[in-house]
Amino acid sequence: MTHATVTPRTVRCRVVERQPLSQEVARIWLQGPESLCYQPGQYLEIQASVEGEERWLPFSIANACTHDGRLELHVQFQSGSASLAALAHQLDAESLLTVRLPKGECVLQEDDDRPLLLVAAATGMAQMKAIAEAALQRYPQRQVDLWWGARGADDLYLHTHLRQWAAATPALSYFPVVEQAGEHNIGGVVARIDDALIQHVQAHRHYSIFLSGSPGMVYGVVDSLASIEPMTEQVFSDVFSYAPR
Repeated sequence: MTHATVTPRTVRCRVVERQPLSQEVARIWLQGPESLCYQPGQYLEIQASVEGEERWLPFSIANACTHDGRLELHVQFQSGSASLAALAHQLDAESLLTVRLPKGECVLQEDDDRPLLLVAAATGMAQMKAIAEAALQRYPQRQVDLWWGARGADDLYLHTHLRQWAAATPALSYFPVVEQAGEHNIGGVVARIDDALIQHVQAHRHYSIFLSGSPGMVYGVVDSLASIEPMTEQVFSDVFSYAPR
């Protein structure tokens, strides 16, 4: 695990834009102080009152640091989630939020110039998008393989953007994976993400590997990659910290 060095601080951020990306996911743009500093792969926490209790709700930062205080979040509004229901009204445009950042140790180090294998499920794409942006800004020729797994095509809420980004960026390859074949042909793989990797990844020992998703997804991918060839120590995920096995 890599280690972040910036001490978290609490700041006030304003919601400047709320953009629907799918039926369940919205992109939220926050404006914080221009002095904000974080590493690609880190997350922030938003303070919210949930059923009368103050909580800090974590969200991955979806953009590489731009040094202008702008923060991109991908928020999935799931039915039955008391936490997100409590937060929903706070994410309207012009709302002020209390935010704590940066958090997390699953980060891309500045001296890491290895090819990247980035694997995300659902809104785990937020973290992988930030890492990919920063990696290609630092080393434009670095190979970045970006895999995104979801239930169906409608859940790939950034599919068009990622396809266009990859088409315009020779070093970036984008691989959409869906478990359920639908009426929309996305030109990807129909399988679970861990099975897709077994079928299509031939070797990975020369990569730095970043994984973002549920513990079940992350450890399923780890086991799948280990079945291809022995894993190196260059495998990173926040799951290893909050749900070790």
